[in-house]
Formats: sequence, structure tokens, C-alpha cells
Amino acid sequence: MNNFFTGLFLFISAAVSTAQSTVSFADSLRIKYNIPELAYAVVTADSVIELQALGVQRVNTNFKAGVDDKFRIGSNTKTVTAYIAAVLVKQGKVKWETRFFDLYPELKTKSQAAFYDVSLQDLITFRVPLISWTYTNDTPTINEIKGNEQEQRCKFMSWVLQQNPDTVKKTYYWANPAYVAAGLMLEKASGKDYKTLVAELGKEVGIEFGFGQPNCKDEKQPWGHNADLVPEKPKQDYKLNWLCAAGNIHVSLPDYIKFIQLQLRGLAGKSNWFSAEEFNYMHYGLPGFSFGWQVHTDEVNRLRYAYHKGNPGSFLSKVYICKSTGKAFVLFANVQSEEAEKGLTVLFDELSKRYSK
Repeated sequence: MNNFFTGLFLFISAAVSTAQSTVSFADSLRIKYNIPELAYAVVTADSVIELQALGVQRVNTNFKAGVDDKFRIGSNTKTVTAYIAAVLVKQGKVKWETRFFDLYPELKTKSQAAFYDVSLQDLITFRVPLISWTYTNDTPTINEIKGNEQEQRCKFMSWVLQQNPDTVKKTYYWANPAYVAAGLMLEKASGKDYKTLVAELGKEVGIEFGFGQPNCKDEKQPWGHNADLVPEKPKQDYKLNWLCAAGNIHVSLPDYIKFIQLQLRGLAGKSNWFSAEEFNYMHYGLPGFSFGWQVHTDEVNRLRYAYHKGNPGSFLSKVYICKSTGKAFVLFANVQSEEAEKGLTVLFDELSKRYSK
């Protein structure tokens, strides 16, 4: 018995020591790469190995980072949208083969013929040569797109479908409008707006999802920062509302972890909705980009990760899910810059080295 407790004590001490050294390393990266607030987690399907929030919510303030702080996750919103799509397909409310114009025939007349047959699966897996539009594009403007949020997204998508398709042959086409179109399909198929679909998923798994800048609802939440470390004042961005299903969710790290653990359980065959084979196909099944997830191979340990990065202008998020080790790494920052992205990459490399066993 004494040997047992001695071994347990040594194990716990080693784990605590590892976590402490990781925190020191992560905070040194935060300072070196000019990241006001850095939050990260290492998780398995049923446990949190490490969860940290370091720094401040806004530069030149003493608003200390907290583990429940909310971050905009940018394009990691697509991982949520793709999962909701898969659930609606499983429920029989829509099919992967359902074409966009089956649900929105009124938009077909003015659209490019190249888009006539695009399906929900084509959109979710980026197999449609749409223009690569984002929040920095000048056109169209709010003066051209009227109505409530859902009507604006529909009119915006009508404009996108009139633009010439990408003529360069690619494995997949990273185009935010693909997820705008997919979101519209999910709204029509379910009879619910996108935010309601996200809220229902959140209620089911115990996650509080929000939209837009966290500081719009609460100025004591993290403020985003641009590459010059200028804080982003609270405001609603109509372009990001158009891109709602593609990149406008905000969420706390502990809550997003629950969504990632849902993926890990699914890959391990412990999902109530999908088989392990279905989860594996959604994460790794197609070349380059599957159902909301890219495939990233670590050049050092050759592990394959389902990966996604979000960069909505003033925040960064990176997520890596490894089926073979049963672990995932989630990294958030409240700044978008080349420096910050490098810092998150270095941190992932170190976390992967320490925990991918």
C-alpha cells in the first residue's frame, strides 16, 4: 500500500511539474509574440489534461485573463456548422445530395450555370469554385443588401452566385460563401434560423455559444486586437453577420472544449449520433478538406490531426484533433497577426511534444 501511494504521489507531482513548466513556456511565448491574452487546453474525450488563460483581456489594462473568457473563433465556426449539417442529415431533414437550388429555386435564374448542381456536401467540403470572399472585401455594401439578418444572407448569396467561378483547378476551394450557402440550406431544411440551430446544439451539450465580438455584450470580456495591437471597440459588423455560418461564433475555451470532446468521443466510437467510421470520414475522409476539417500531418512525429484555424480579424484560434492518440489541442488568442500565429504554432509544437504519447 505504501508503494502504491508513493507511486501515485510521484505521478501527480510529475503531472503538476509538467503543467507548471508548460505555463511558464506559454507565457514566455505570449510576451515574445505580443499576444495580450493566450488561452490553451489539452484534452482527451473525457478529461482536461491542462487548461490555462494567461495575460490580459485588453492591452494597457489590468483586466486579467480568466479561463471562462470568450473568444471569437472565426472559421472554427465551420466545424460547428458542419456538425449541425451532419445531424440534420442524420435526422432526415436534408440530404448531403440536396442541391442548393432545390431549396432556393428563386435564385437560380440569375446565377452562374457552373453552380446549378452544387449540393450540401459540395458546400460543406469546399468542392465549389466560389469566389473567396471575406470581411475585408469592399463589395457588396450594406446599401446593396437590405432586410433582416437572414434576408441579408440570402441576398448576399444571390450576389455571390452571380460572380464568375474560380477557373483554377484545385482539390478544394476555400471560400467562405460556401458555408453561407450551406447555412441557408440548413435554415430552409430545418425551418429555424442559424443562430437557433447553434443555440439548440449548445443546449444539448452544455455550451453557451454567442455571436460577434464578446465585448459587445460585456466590455469585461476580451477585446480583439489587430496586428498593431489596437483594441477593437465594441461594434456589430454586418459583413460578419453575412458570414454567420462561416465565421462569427464566440465561445469560452471550456465550452469549446466540450464540442471538441464530442469529436474525440465520436472518433472513439462513443457517439449517440454517428459511428466511428462516420466520424472518421467527416474528419479525415476527403483529400485536403473534409466536413469542416483539414488534415494536418505533424512533420516531426508524423501524427495526423483534424485541424482548423480561425482568424476573424482580431482573434486567432487553432484546433488539432488526433484520433490515434485520443488527444486534442485548442489554442486561443485575442489578436490576429503573423507574430501571434507563429507563437500559437510554436506552442502547439511544444504541447504536442509533451503530450502526444
